[in-house]
Amino acid sequence: MSTAAYRTGLGPAALDVERIRRDFPILDQTIHGKKLVYLDNAATSQKPRAVIDAIVRYYEHYNSNVHRGVHTLSMRATEAHDEARETVRRFIQAADASEIIFVRGATEAVNLVAQTYGRANVGEGDEVLITAMEHHSNIVPWQILCQEKHARLRVVPINDAGELDLEAFEKLLSPRTRIVAVAHVSNALGTVNPLRKIIQLAHAHDVPVLVDGAQAVPHMAVDVQALGCDFYAFSGHKIYGPTGIGVLYGKEEVLAEMPPYQGGGDMIRSVTFEKTTYNVVPYMFEAGTPDIAGAIGLGVALEYVMGLGIDRVAAHGQDLLAYATEKVGAIDGVRLIGTAQHRAGVLSFVLDNVHPHDLGTILDREGIAIRTGHHCAQPVMDRFGIPATARASFAVYNTKEEIDALVDGIRKAHEVFA
Repeated sequence: MSTAAYRTGLGPAALDVERIRRDFPILDQTIHGKKLVYLDNAATSQKPRAVIDAIVRYYEHYNSNVHRGVHTLSMRATEAHDEARETVRRFIQAADASEIIFVRGATEAVNLVAQTYGRANVGEGDEVLITAMEHHSNIVPWQILCQEKHARLRVVPINDAGELDLEAFEKLLSPRTRIVAVAHVSNALGTVNPLRKIIQLAHAHDVPVLVDGAQAVPHMAVDVQALGCDFYAFSGHKIYGPTGIGVLYGKEEVLAEMPPYQGGGDMIRSVTFEKTTYNVVPYMFEAGTPDIAGAIGLGVALEYVMGLGIDRVAAHGQDLLAYATEKVGAIDGVRLIGTAQHRAGVLSFVLDNVHPHDLGTILDREGIAIRTGHHCAQPVMDRFGIPATARASFAVYNTKEEIDALVDGIRKAHEVFA
């Protein structure tokens, strides 16, 4: 990890991106003979050497199962796993490490809440309120729940800029609303939702709020206590950590009232054929052997980001997004999809007469990796009357020169299909 990966000048300290890039070994390669330009960070980010080394170190030196073991390797693994949980707590400013549940990712976190809190609190005729900009992972679990419970899924509309209609949101809150589930940042549009206002309105109706923070945590500071949300979910692989690991934050008093999600080892205190007594939170929701290496890697990734300074990370991301919005938006034939006043991390667009998949293929030949398709947000595509978009998304190691390469690649594609 860089110990001083920022530079100072007359203004606020800025990230030293060239130094940061040296922390990410995958970036030092060519694709089709061109220097790799990786702009697919909203799908998954690359991993710094510190994370890779931490995972290798675990497997080489203290690979063992956690909890209950009295031998040295098990105790070392348990200590590292517990330290990772505490790191997550600090990163999102939770009140206690017991409020941090390790899951496979934001998708499992949402499913966990839907199948525990949801099944216990949503009944026939009740309502679950989501928004029109949600990722499928924050739609389908609620559809399944509503179908099972004969409840109703209500959807808050968005405007042409991709911003949430807060007036409609307030009107849709009703005595039948049992939970609100909303993205912090839209993965398809980059819209940053006004969470504090949303949570304030929901809590005024005694309605809990789950926040999908998968696209937010790489780009901004998150303080779950200041937000006041009841649940907050995110994935490790989008914030420089491993795949297959994620986090569900839940207020301790809310988690304590929820039934278990899965049965198995470590989520119990005692088992007989007549009765099972469950473990305390968070272990009650972590059945089976956890992704120990993943949790350790996630902890190191979050330490890496904190070492850079989340405010510097956020400022760098906003600088890149503003530059890309200006440069890509000025290309003939480009239509930006998602022009909210407050955005983060993502630039989505379409190019006249060029299918996004074709554009993605042409850009790949230039060594440029972007994401094309519906981004697991088909209702967003339907809202804008398009089948798909091209999406460039940014990380701490991206540069304006890479955005210039993207612009050149888009122009080449436009010429090919002109």
